[in-house]
Amino acid sequence: MKIIDAHAHVVQCIAGTCSHGELRACGGGRAAYATGQSFQMLPPEIGEYDATPQALLKVMDSHDVEKAVLLQGNFFGFQNLYTYEAVKAYPDRFAGAATYDPFSAQAEGVRTHLFDELGFKIIKMEVSSGSGLMANHPPVELDGEVMQDVYSHAAKRGLTFIIDIGKPRSVSWQVDALSRAVARYPEMKFVVCHLLSPQREDGELLRQSLQKLAMPNVWFDLAALCLNSKPETFPYPTPREYVRAAADIVGAERLLWGSDMPSAMTQDSYQHFIDFIALHPGLSEQEKEQILYSNAKALFFPEN
Repeated sequence: MKIIDAHAHVVQCIAGTCSHGELRACGGGRAAYATGQSFQMLPPEIGEYDATPQALLKVMDSHDVEKAVLLQGNFFGFQNLYTYEAVKAYPDRFAGAATYDPFSAQAEGVRTHLFDELGFKIIKMEVSSGSGLMANHPPVELDGEVMQDVYSHAAKRGLTFIIDIGKPRSVSWQVDALSRAVARYPEMKFVVCHLLSPQREDGELLRQSLQKLAMPNVWFDLAALCLNSKPETFPYPTPREYVRAAADIVGAERLLWGSDMPSAMTQDSYQHFIDFIALHPGLSEQEKEQILYSNAKALFFPEN
């Protein structure tokens, strides 16, 4: 079965700025926040201090993954140029998203360079309060003035808009506001990361939220969905229930498999992330093919 990874990251250097302050590499694939908290951020098979395109390709090739979409956020720190260079070097394997801080004093110049000069066709905005926009700025409304400017700019340039709103019950998890924003831009394609990041007891909340976002211009990636169900391990029965529910509510044609490589690989294997869908007993073969490959192919690689 063909596979596209719709949610992965290349990392030139770990330069995150999160709710615990700056995040920096400290060797052996580990990283430490300014608070002193440290953890394993990169798996040994990727690297000690970085995640190169070649390291990702090695993992992809060993698992017969054809292509990947390279996303960004404050967790690793913005990697715009490194992502651009990866896509330029391997255009048949990678698509890339750019990102920026809308509060930057020179945000307009940044946007001009990223989307008009470098030619990025995808924007990724992580707004979460853990490692996104609201981790370092006061809360913003997802249908308010700041974000409306971001949406409007993206819509005018025909960008695909990927957004991570964090976890339920956080200040950034604004499903109603997001649904209003999406409705204002019916011509723009939106992808919501991590299937809204439901935790183990959030089944009913997820179903209600998916109903609100079941629109013809919205897709959902499934990256790291498994890892929100601790202490469950593979084959992750609760997240599999969530995938089945999502397929019923929004349609399997709106779901995108992703791994959240490399950091997710510190908690489980890349193969398990694939098999989470590929061996899902509640999905048809057609649904698996859509989720693992054809949906992402049509959305991110229409000319390949």
